Amino acid sequence: MDSYLIQVNGHGDHAPMLDVHLKTNGNSISLGKVKGRKPRWAVRASEMSKKTFNPVRAIVDSMKVEPNPKKAMISLSLGDPTVFGNLPTNDEVTLAVKEVLDSGRYNGYAPSVGYPSCREAVAAYYSCPEAPLEAQDVILTSGCSQAIELALAVLANPGQNILVPRPGFSLYKTLALSMGIEVKLYNLLPEKAWEIDLKHLESLVDEKTACLIVNNPSNPCGSVFSKSHLQKILAVASRQCVPILADEIYGDMVFADCKYEPIATLSTNVPILSCGGLAKRWLVPGWRMGWILIHDRRDIFGNEIRDGLVRLSQRILGPCTIVQGALEHILHRTPPEFYHNTLSILKSNADLCYTALSAIPGLQPVRPAGAMYLMVEIEMEHFPEFENDVEFTERLISEQSVFCLPATCFEYPNFFRVVITVPEEMMLEACSRIQEFCEMHYQGAEGAQDLECDK
Repeated sequence: MDSYLIQVNGHGDHAPMLDVHLKTNGNSISLGKVKGRKPRWAVRASEMSKKTFNPVRAIVDSMKVEPNPKKAMISLSLGDPTVFGNLPTNDEVTLAVKEVLDSGRYNGYAPSVGYPSCREAVAAYYSCPEAPLEAQDVILTSGCSQAIELALAVLANPGQNILVPRPGFSLYKTLALSMGIEVKLYNLLPEKAWEIDLKHLESLVDEKTACLIVNNPSNPCGSVFSKSHLQKILAVASRQCVPILADEIYGDMVFADCKYEPIATLSTNVPILSCGGLAKRWLVPGWRMGWILIHDRRDIFGNEIRDGLVRLSQRILGPCTIVQGALEHILHRTPPEFYHNTLSILKSNADLCYTALSAIPGLQPVRPAGAMYLMVEIEMEHFPEFENDVEFTERLISEQSVFCLPATCFEYPNFFRVVITVPEEMMLEACSRIQEFCEMHYQGAEGAQDLECDK
């Protein structure tokens, strides 16, 4: 019979040593002395946390610039339509939540993917003959950002890549890199109202491409793709057998002279995970109610993607149950006038801002067709004292107390983004200050050349 002898030696301040002897079949074998483990603190941040990086926060936090104390701050940077109080949600939306709260029926845990009746309400609202939906095709999430996170997590593995628009919403890259997923940026074309450069897009696809992100209507561009352009995007995805993650949180937030087409209604074979929510169209981003709509009429996703989404949703206990309970009321009783009024305000501000900025030498705004934004090109050769869009927007804050996001935040330098949800008088004042700023710093061709020679 084998026997084991472990002798512990050590005294005083020295770590104990293990003198290990192995005795087997009567023979003793010495394994030498092994130093014992001395416990010590070694708490480190995870690799995932180290890989998580938000370029907007990194750029904005590093700006460290004080606004002009003589002028009230006007922030055109935050994509939150509730900030100024001029765009309240509809009374029916508020009433729906009050009724659910008073009922006391939605205070417990819900299934991780949402209550079946609430999933059915979303399915019924978005279902159409071209893209039918049932309750099982809906995953409720904590806001659209979690919908995007779950969709990415179910479609892509570490080491694979995803195709992301440039300029584009920074969260896609933030989430992907934290998961070990590579990001490949495809170009949007400002001269074509921010349509996708389809040749460039297709050139990026390889055997490791897990999905294509299509954001329509767009943040930060305020663009809305035409039916024909969406069909061309689908043709690329079909040829390359790449599924689509459609970020459609601004769906139906388009101006009267434009039409929004959900991309799934145009797809015959490309499987699509469409992400949306209450945040923008119903003007309640803090309520954190989003969803994933699974469009898979050719059964390409099959049960595997559906089951994967369910399992991933089980990492948390789902979205707010109170808002879930109010969903059917919100979706079906919000009056059409509410949507029309919101869009009327946004369209008026967009036209006002576009017209005002178009008249300023050195700026080239791109007319938006929806969402809550427009992008403005800075003709940097006419502002030679600034190195880039970050410096330009920093000085705009310090001199005029107007804060626009530099488009470097969206991987697109020498532009800036304007949020058009502010009250009209504030938009007018902001445009006036931007004009004053540009007139102060604008250099014609000769002046810019002289300044360059002086450097």
